[in-house]
Amino acid sequence: MFEKLKALEDKFNEINEKLMQPETVNNTSLYTSLMKEYKTLTPIVEKFGEYKKAKAANDEAIELLDAGGMDKDFKEMVQMQLEESKEDMAKLEEELKLLLLPKDPNDERNVIIEIRGGAGGEEAALFAGSLYRMYSMYAASKGWTIEVMNANETELGGYKEITFSVSGEGAYSRLKYESGVHRVQRVPETESQGRVHTSTVTVAVLPEADEVELDLNEEKDLKIDVFRSSGAGGQHINKTSSAIRITHLPTGMVVECQDERSQFKNKEKALKVLRSRLLDQKVQAQNKEIADNRRSQVGTGDRSERIRTYNYPEGRISDHRIGLTIYRLEQVLNGALDEIIDALATAMGIPFLVDIEKTNLDILDALVPEASTSMQRDIWAGKPSEIDGLLYEPLRLGEQYGVEMPNYEMIVKVLKEKYGE
Repeated sequence: MFEKLKALEDKFNEINEKLMQPETVNNTSLYTSLMKEYKTLTPIVEKFGEYKKAKAANDEAIELLDAGGMDKDFKEMVQMQLEESKEDMAKLEEELKLLLLPKDPNDERNVIIEIRGGAGGEEAALFAGSLYRMYSMYAASKGWTIEVMNANETELGGYKEITFSVSGEGAYSRLKYESGVHRVQRVPETESQGRVHTSTVTVAVLPEADEVELDLNEEKDLKIDVFRSSGAGGQHINKTSSAIRITHLPTGMVVECQDERSQFKNKEKALKVLRSRLLDQKVQAQNKEIADNRRSQVGTGDRSERIRTYNYPEGRISDHRIGLTIYRLEQVLNGALDEIIDALATAMGIPFLVDIEKTNLDILDALVPEASTSMQRDIWAGKPSEIDGLLYEPLRLGEQYGVEMPNYEMIVKVLKEKYGE
């Protein structure tokens, strides 16, 4: 591992020198390529630097102890340095192992997101609109840009389906966890008796493909139809055949775009969506852990399939893949997705550039003694709390899949003995 780290450090220094050279600065494509590689290597090289400092402190302490001749106080100080440096080295070595794990090659790509109403009719379409708004606000908070590719609006302002692109650094690395069935439980606007309904929306997140990656033969592979647009847009949209439907003959995949008034722009957008779908299909075919077609990414839209549930009466969001439950529904729907995405990324072994554990402990240390957590306040107020998601939901999942969870069982037993059911 350390030979590899040394080689990466040498490469980093070499790239750094090249970035300073005038011929590199004047070559836009070369500069962009080197800068991308520089950013990728930076966290690894910085962490390796920390490791080397800890090792130097460790070596120095060993050398001093081996030499002897120290008074008691100084010896204790050196022994303390030795223990601390050992702990630092072990921790940094684990962090370096994570940083050296192969990264998803699509992480730095822009994305195309497709949202479709599933089970639930008009209510599903309205929630599709809520999810589009949530992703739009999340993108804005990251400084990313959104462009609608195609939208099929309903009379009540929802979407039967909407396709849009998200452009910005690391867009796919964050949004890729959103693929799947999103279930909503709430009283629909159209419900007169106040009953809670369950509806579903499917979300597909596709890495945007470059033209050079998927060269489409327009004459052999594509059937392109033009038709009159429908929906909002004034007189022009219904009088001109500007909408485009592209059928990819080898796969039968169909893409429509009618968002622009220009036939050329609609064709350009439709081709972009088609390339991204084909790239997604290609990537998934290569990865046996993921299904080999788009449909498996989003399921059938049936109510029983879901990755996440949005429960409006309780103000609760539950991500069923990792047993996470939080009671901040309004904030999440307003774009505060980082807490969920960070938890998913951590559960899947993806390293972060900050020490999340240390950061949170520092926050707790800075609180005044009389401060309380949101979970405490919820319990005192008799409201639902995260305990269900943190303890009971993982236990239920463990029982469902036959996984033994002795530590969870012990914690629940202690809590019940002390506080009752």
